[in-house]
Amino acid sequence: MSERWHVLLHTCCAVCLEAVLPALCEEGWAVTAFFFNPNIHPYREFEKRLRAVEVAAEMEKVTLVAENLYGLQTYLDHILPYGARRCRACYDLRLEVTAEEAADGGYDAFTTTLLASGHQAHADVKAAGEEAARKYGVEFLYRDWRDRLEAGKEAARRKSLYTQQYCGCIWSEYERFAPRSENVGT
Repeated sequence: MSERWHVLLHTCCAVCLEAVLPALCEEGWAVTAFFFNPNIHPYREFEKRLRAVEVAAEMEKVTLVAENLYGLQTYLDHILPYGARRCRACYDLRLEVTAEEAADGGYDAFTTTLLASGHQAHADVKAAGEEAARKYGVEFLYRDWRDRLEAGKEAARRKSLYTQQYCGCIWSEYERFAPRSENVGT
């Protein structure tokens, strides 16, 4: 692959960027990181993750396009009707915006760092990417990067980048920090 192939990389956090970026570069892709994550809660967490991605992109000399407005209301309006299928609705929202940005920007393909996380519903991320690709006429670059996540965590630690404690949304925050029934009352 020549340097003429450009991919827009939906980037959820600095850790996953550090996991995925080397793989894309090894394949010869010219990468632009794209931060669009209205799901991240609370606002201070959103700010920390955005800043970490900005720093990582600067360190890696990667162009970053970032939606830096906190889109919590848009996110909630979109996913609440889906109930238990809210994760899939969240993937749909984020990857559709990414596909639209890729099509408008003339990228050859788009992909997402969500494919590096073992905490995401991998098949749903893939399906959301493929649907967005069809809608906007731009290729979805599917890869299974879950085996690269530990390397991403290590790279983030070495570079002193912010490492989050949960996936991002209010539900994942609750799942991460809620008391476990075996610990209640002890």
